[in-house]
Amino acid sequence: MRTTTAVATIAGIKLALHAGSSLAHSWMLAPVTAPWILGTGSPESVALTFDDGPDPISTPLILDALEANGVRATFFLLGEMIDRQPQLAREIIQRGHEIGTHGYWHKNHLACSSRSLRYDLARAIEATHRATGHQPTWYRPPYGIVTRADLVNVHSHGLRIVLWGTWGRDWRRRATSVSVMADIRARFRPGVTILLHDSDCTSYPGSFQSTLKAIPPLVDLVNSSQLHFSVLSDHGI
Repeated sequence: MRTTTAVATIAGIKLALHAGSSLAHSWMLAPVTAPWILGTGSPESVALTFDDGPDPISTPLILDALEANGVRATFFLLGEMIDRQPQLAREIIQRGHEIGTHGYWHKNHLACSSRSLRYDLARAIEATHRATGHQPTWYRPPYGIVTRADLVNVHSHGLRIVLWGTWGRDWRRRATSVSVMADIRARFRPGVTILLHDSDCTSYPGSFQSTLKAIPPLVDLVNSSQLHFSVLSDHGI
């Protein structure tokens, strides 16, 4: 059974080929031959990740909920959001979490030139380092679409691409904490990387509330499965 990510990725490849975009041919086999690209790690842990922050309204609430439940997570931050809230990017690290980059702008890479993607990633890394003093290790392209230019760029910057194995689809207008948990459970397994969002800057306004309310039942799910949360760097991928 293919994960939602794999299905979305294959669909993206077909769209890219139709549009004449140049993708690495080997990417078609990545879900099978390189499970790490989906964040599959230690069978004793799960990695919780958040995209699209930092947001001055929602991210502090997410951070408080994680702290209340003793959870560390990896946040994939957008460069333009970091430049608006550099102190919040620093706070994420100060509160024990890990940061990766989600690029500078949240754009579909199938519609971007190689030159623009190089600029986007370089600017995102610069914004991250300027705000936090940290060089990101992980990179997650918007929408999980990986082009050949992305592969070249991440190699030149010493980054690693990681997508996800299950998600809460928490960006939707109709998302609730119940639907978020149902979507996560559909492909939840030991070693999985989970995708949620700590910002609704590219999602339906207020959708982060569903994410926030889903954190306690997600903690219960992980604990009842005799697993523990891990940041990506400690996840064994």
